[in-house]
Amino acid sequence: MSAAPIEAATGTVRTPGPRRGSGPTTEPAPLAPRARLLPALGAVYRAQLSRARVARIPLLFVATFQSVGIMILMRGVVDGGDEARAVVAGSAVLVVAFVALNLLAQYFGQLRATGGLDHYATLPVPPSAVVLGAAGAYASFTAPGTLVTALIGCGLFGLPVTHVWILLAVVPLAGAALAGLGAAFGLLAPRPELATLLGQLGMSAALLLGVLPADHLPEPIQWCRDLLPSTYGVEAFARTFTAHPDWLVVLGDLGVCAGVGVVSLAVATWAYRRAAVAGPR
Repeated sequence: MSAAPIEAATGTVRTPGPRRGSGPTTEPAPLAPRARLLPALGAVYRAQLSRARVARIPLLFVATFQSVGIMILMRGVVDGGDEARAVVAGSAVLVVAFVALNLLAQYFGQLRATGGLDHYATLPVPPSAVVLGAAGAYASFTAPGTLVTALIGCGLFGLPVTHVWILLAVVPLAGAALAGLGAAFGLLAPRPELATLLGQLGMSAALLLGVLPADHLPEPIQWCRDLLPSTYGVEAFARTFTAHPDWLVVLGDLGVCAGVGVVSLAVATWAYRRAAVAGPR
């Protein structure tokens, strides 16, 4: 049998010996170069999107149904004005919180517990591409539910739909901030059950602080509200229901979401490196 197939199978290459008559020496074949960020990000995003499409669509329906149910309940105690705008905007962003925060925390918690991170560790893929690809795939599922919730809410409370297009900015920015938090919860939690608990608590905070009108909350709770990044997406969306929105303030709220998203995704990337080194629990 020729030596070439053996060399190809074992990953070795022959180099001439240092002197005439000496046997050949073997050296390890060079490893493949690491993939660049954008191509790797696209590959991970497509893979995660195809994996999550079947399993997550029923949960997305639950998230949308939950938000619509909350608006129907609030319709009995809220007539209109600022309170109605807060309820509709908060319910729409709650769909993002359910998927990007709650489900992503569960996903990374289970991935770490079962040793699934080892699969990505063997690939020449940057850690940031794994985190961003998974976060983007999960956040993509929130767009239809958020739009449906917003349209139903506008019909329930008689709000205009002129500026509903702002959701094209609210969903990815608020989703990035919440997805980074969800991934960090799942990767840093010592047990998958704790990751699930943290995701549920985060979604409950988004429900309490985002859907309920801020003026009805005690002052200490309002301070906590300022710490939750999704509330800035709620405020940005709610401001567009007025006849003449203050677009500078809207852009400021979206800028906060973007800044928190960068920080939270960076923390999630660090948590991924830490979890990949530590191995499964």
